[in-house]
Amino acid sequence: MKNKLTTLLLGLFMVLVPITGMSDDGIPWDDLGAKEQKILNRYANKWDDFTPERQERLQRGAQRWAEMTPAQRQRAKKRLKRWRNLSKEQRQWIQERFKRFRNLPPEERKQLREMYKRFAQLPPEKRKQLFQKWKSMSPEERKAVRNALRRMTPQQRQRFRQKWRNMTPAQRHTARQRFIRNHRR
Repeated sequence: MKNKLTTLLLGLFMVLVPITGMSDDGIPWDDLGAKEQKILNRYANKWDDFTPERQERLQRGAQRWAEMTPAQRQRAKKRLKRWRNLSKEQRQWIQERFKRFRNLPPEERKQLREMYKRFAQLPPEKRKQLFQKWKSMSPEERKAVRNALRRMTPQQRQRFRQKWRNMTPAQRHTARQRFIRNHRR
């Protein structure tokens, strides 16, 4: 009796899945809008071979592309070209970092975006200088800095930045060494 019920339920499930749209067949090409088909035209012959996930990503990308201004499209093309020129290892590294970023709490993501905006607004020489200083630190030192900054409140970070700006290079070097010693964990 139990086997018959299981068989009946399994059969019913197999019949109803396609009817209710729970199919894993992906997005039929004909279900794409005219703009999406035009943008994705080069994939038309291969569309049915793509996984449903890839079809959804491509569809979302086509929708975003259709909404972009010509200037935004130009910037997107440049970024895509740079992405394609990266090695497989570099792309994997970036993808892993992006996953880590997306898994951060919203407040931390917000703080990182703000820090990036401030960094991007610096003159190119200053950015290069800061980047070189960061690269010259050992992994342990970089970790100590990241941990200490995470523990600070926004007000503490602001006071720290203000104090830092008023120091001479020699004072900064001494303060950096003291900071790293005090925040290793």
